[in-house]
Amino acid sequence: MSGIQAMPAVNAVRFSGKPVRGHAERHRTARIGWLRAAVLGANDGIVSTASLIVGVAAASAPQSSILLTGIAGLVAGAMSMAAGEYVSVHSQADTENADLSRERAEIEADPEAERRELTAIYVGRGLDHDLAEQVSAQLMLHDALGAHARDELGISEAQSANPIQAAAASAASFAVGAVLPIAVVALAPAQGLIVWVSGMSLVFLAALGVAAAHAGGADVLTSALRVTFWGALAMAITAGVGALFGAAV
Repeated sequence: MSGIQAMPAVNAVRFSGKPVRGHAERHRTARIGWLRAAVLGANDGIVSTASLIVGVAAASAPQSSILLTGIAGLVAGAMSMAAGEYVSVHSQADTENADLSRERAEIEADPEAERRELTAIYVGRGLDHDLAEQVSAQLMLHDALGAHARDELGISEAQSANPIQAAAASAASFAVGAVLPIAVVALAPAQGLIVWVSGMSLVFLAALGVAAAHAGGADVLTSALRVTFWGALAMAITAGVGALFGAAV
C-alpha cells in the first residue's frame, strides 16, 4: 500500500463488494463533562439539604427555623459546588494544557521521533508495523498534536475539562436538588416533618438515579438503588446527630 486512502462517503462504503448503508450512532461520551457535574450537584443538593433539614428537625427546632436552615443550605451549597467544581476542573484543564504545550514543542523539535512514538503505540494496539507506520504518517500530516493528545496523552475533545460548564452545571443542579426538600418543608405539616422530608427525598433521589442512568446509558435499577441507599444513610446519621444534640440542650 502506498498510503492510507481517505474513507469514502458512508453510504458508499463497501465490504465484500456489497454497499453498506450508513447508520446513525448515538454515543454518550460527549455528555460526560456536564452529566457528571449535574448528577453530582443534584444528588448533593438533595442529600445535603434533606440531611440538614432532618438533623435540625430532629433537634426539635421550629418549622420556620428548619425552612430558613434549608434555604441557607441551598445558597451556601450552590456557591460551594460552583467554586469547588471550577477550581478542581480548572486544575485538570491546566494540566491538560501543560501536557499539550509540551507535546507541541516535542513535535516541532523532532517530528520524526514523535511519528515513531505514534507507530509504537499503534503496534501495541494490534496493527502490524507497516500499517502502523502509514497510519502514524497520515495522522502526523493531518493533525499531529491531535493524534498525540488522543493516542498518547488520552485527551479527547469529548472528555476535555471545561471549568465554567462544570461549575454552572453543579451550581444549577445543586439548587434544583436542594429546592425539592425545602418545598416539602414548606408544604408538609409540622407533625411528622422528618418522615415527609426523608420519604420524599428518597423518592427524589430514586428519580435522579433513573434520569442519570437514562442519560448515561447505565442500568436504571442499579443507579436508583445506589443513590437512595447513600441518601438514606446520610439522613439517618444526621438525624441521629440532631436528636443527640437536641436532647443535650
